[in-house]
Parts: sequence; C-alpha cells; structure tokens
Amino acid sequence: MEDLGEMDCPVVKRFLKDDNAKCLLLDCRSFLAFNAGHIRGAVNARCYTIVRRRAKGTVLSLDQILAGDEEVRSRLRSGMYSAVVLYDERTPDSETVKEDSTLTVVLNAVCSYSSGTQIYLLKGGYDRFFSEYPEFCIKTKSIPTLTSQSSIDSACSSCGTPHHEQGGPVEILPFLYLGSALHASKKEVLDGIGISALLNVSADCPNHFEGAYQYKCIPVEDNHKEDISSWFLEAIEFIDSVRDSSGRVLVHCKAGISRSATICLAYLMKRKRVRLDEAFEFVRRRRSIISPNFSFMGQLLQFESQLLATSWAAEAASTASPLLGPKSSATTAASTDGHGRLSVHFQLPGFCGEPRLPAPQPALGLPRLLMDRQNTALPKVTNSEKRLGCHWLEELSAAVCTHASRAGR
Repeated sequence: MEDLGEMDCPVVKRFLKDDNAKCLLLDCRSFLAFNAGHIRGAVNARCYTIVRRRAKGTVLSLDQILAGDEEVRSRLRSGMYSAVVLYDERTPDSETVKEDSTLTVVLNAVCSYSSGTQIYLLKGGYDRFFSEYPEFCIKTKSIPTLTSQSSIDSACSSCGTPHHEQGGPVEILPFLYLGSALHASKKEVLDGIGISALLNVSADCPNHFEGAYQYKCIPVEDNHKEDISSWFLEAIEFIDSVRDSSGRVLVHCKAGISRSATICLAYLMKRKRVRLDEAFEFVRRRRSIISPNFSFMGQLLQFESQLLATSWAAEAASTASPLLGPKSSATTAASTDGHGRLSVHFQLPGFCGEPRLPAPQPALGLPRLLMDRQNTALPKVTNSEKRLGCHWLEELSAAVCTHASRAGR
C-alpha cells in the first residue's frame, strides 16, 4: 500500500517515551481484543463488521471509526499529529494488509480526513510489540470465574451468602461499574472505588445516601412485560454526564444480574459500537453471573438493529455517488412503528414520496432486509451504474420508493 509506511517496534517505543503527544496509535482490532490488552495510549479504531463489508472501497468517516473520540478526530483533522501508527494483531508488513480488513478501512479514513499526516503500520502488530515491550502495554487482569453452576451453588452454600452479593462491584469501563443493591448500600465500598453517582435500575431498591451521591432511578421490574429499552437513551445520557464530569457511576438493580446488566450492555453497544454478543461476552468476563431475562435480550437485539441501521444509513448518505456527488445531501432518520418494526427513512434529492429502508431484523438473521413490496416500487440499477461503483444505490434500490406520496403518509 503506497500510502502506508512501516514502523518497527523500537521506533514506536521511542515515540511512547519521548513524543507521545504527537504520535497517535490506532488499534484496529476488535473491542474485546483491545480491552484484553493494548499498547499504552492507543485508541481503538473500528466499525461494525456489516458496515466494513458494505464499504466496498468507499471511505468511511472519522466519526464512524472513532466514535466517542471527538478530541482525537479534531486533532487528526487539524494535522496535530506528526505520525499515525496503525496496528492489528500480527500483520508483518504493509504488503500483506488485506483489502477488506479493518486496518484498510481505518487507513482510508485517516488518509481522507487528516491533514497531511504520515501514516505507518506497526510491523508485527500487537503480538510482536507485546513480546518485546510488555511494560509499554496495558493488560486486563484475568478475572477468575467458576466453571459451572454447581460450583457456584457449592461456593455460595459454603459461605451462606448469595453469589450475586459476593465480592464488590466490577469495572466495566473506567467510569462505569456494575453491581448489586448490597454493593450500593455500602458507603465504604462506593468510596473505595471512587463512585460519584448511582443509576438505580429498580422500582424498590432504596437510595441510601442521597446527600452524598448523585442518583438516578429507572423504575422497572425484572419481568417480561417491562419495556426497559424505552430507558436506554436516558440511561446512556446519564452515564455520559457522569463520565464528562470525571466521575464514576455504579449501575445496579437488586442482584446486578438482569436489569442493570441490560443497561450496561446497551451503553457498550451505543457508545462503543459493538454487537450484542461482543458486549455480552465483555461484561460476562467481568461479572460471570449476568443473565438478562429473555424479554430484555429481545429488546437489546432490537436496539442492535436500530444502531446497525443508523450506522448503515450514515454510511450510505456520506458515500460519494455519480448522481448526488460527494457527501450527498441525503438525510436519514430511524423510527419504530407500533408493532416494534424498525425503519430508516431516507430523503434523497430528486426522489419524490417517502423512501423507506427497513432495518435488519435479528430474528431473521442480520443483515437480511424485510421489504414491504406492496407499498414499495423497486427501481432498477443499470449496468452502467454498477460499473461506476454505485454500490450503495444498488442496495438502496431495494427500498427507495419512486412514486408520489400517498394520502395519509
């Protein structure tokens, strides 16, 4: 790759020791891999797998690959980094970088949106760097877990304490902790880990120290009738507000197993742009007993569909096309009808009516689309358009409505 230089591990080590502020390290591995261990100071750059596959040579925005890292995006655009170093698990050199890899997607985005910054590949990736300089890497401590339910029950019966009340709150992110009502009732525990706010995901657990901490309550029960998803965005905003004030928040319900775990999963999915299965595994490694009820899992899957659809819509709207030009003025919005069916609405210049793109439905397997063919006229994509690389139009054509607005819509 002609835009990608190469950098050896000793050079990266010197950057970390002497000039860290001017060198940006972008870790192009998965969220789980990054949190298991990464080079000190690195930022996790990634996107949804479905968006990466759909990109097909187009350039994603920095917002899509560096979600939640506004300062890094701003510094990149301003040319404030003297070098950007990309790495994955173990790619040995720039000649072996795969075209469909996350590393390539990140490279294209940085090249397009940064201001003349030199970009390098760390030869050998994280594996080689860690083997040579482990002291410059941050490794998550392994969390001991019991191997079976019988061993859990045995351990609990031997000490007489329910297993959800043993130990203390677990760190999900540096500012986000998950625990039980018992943990929330012990001020010495809260002060010991620097908690400044509590998110109480229950209708009956008391707030013990309202004069000492900031509280927010989400009054839901742990049953299949509760619509916990209606609280997701409000909970996420509360957690963000605590993070932005340099505080730490404990999310708890009664046992720290279902309701509070669901909120933590939703936060990771929204802010870290990870799929439900990846978020679940990440949290489970820290608190092995999490088990959101079946209804909550279904609502998380629907939330995943909404997030995927929104990301997909943003990618489609920002892709240059021979019809609309670069960064078209297409607008998008996601909504859900009374039956829980999610749609993403596109407004494209030159099209009349209300184009509708239903979101991927997890029950039928992502990224399959559900189409309402009785209400949608399907335009065709010509061979010339395909040759022009207008792949996004090829996919939008399955949902773009070309006839006039119907009465009542």
